[in-house]
Amino acid sequence: MDQFWEYLKHPFTLGLLLGLAVAAVAWKSGFSARRRLGKDIRKLENELRELQGHLNTQLKINAQGNDAVQKELEEMKRQNENLRVSLASLQSKPGKAELRHAQMTENAVRLMREQAPGFAPAWEKAMRQAEVELEAGESGLKKLVRRVIPGIGMSGGPATATGTQEGEA
Repeated sequence: MDQFWEYLKHPFTLGLLLGLAVAAVAWKSGFSARRRLGKDIRKLENELRELQGHLNTQLKINAQGNDAVQKELEEMKRQNENLRVSLASLQSKPGKAELRHAQMTENAVRLMREQAPGFAPAWEKAMRQAEVELEAGESGLKKLVRRVIPGIGMSGGPATATGTQEGEA
């Protein structure tokens, strides 16, 4: 045992032991760092997989939303085209203003046949009366009666096939 202590006291042995101790501490430190880095890498890989899953879910949701918006846009375009065609066809039909003017003219002509002394003043008076009668008919009881009984003329009497009232010659 004495010889063992002598070898330990030798400077080469002390340097070797000191170097081995430093190497063991460095090896343990490296081993611990490697384990810690391995855990961090696995943790980051799991987090990356989770984030990729969230990204895929978000992309699917956005794709579904975009598809829904595209379908809605196509539907709106189709409805817009249908409305445009309907509007064009309705504009080609005689409008309410033309029908109103035709009814006023018919009433004025009917009144002119009754009043015929002077054409111009009588015509203007007949047009005004027809307009007043038409406006009264559009907003009141005459309108209801005209809808319920379509054969009733503007002045209240039943209309004949020629457009004149009964009793007119």
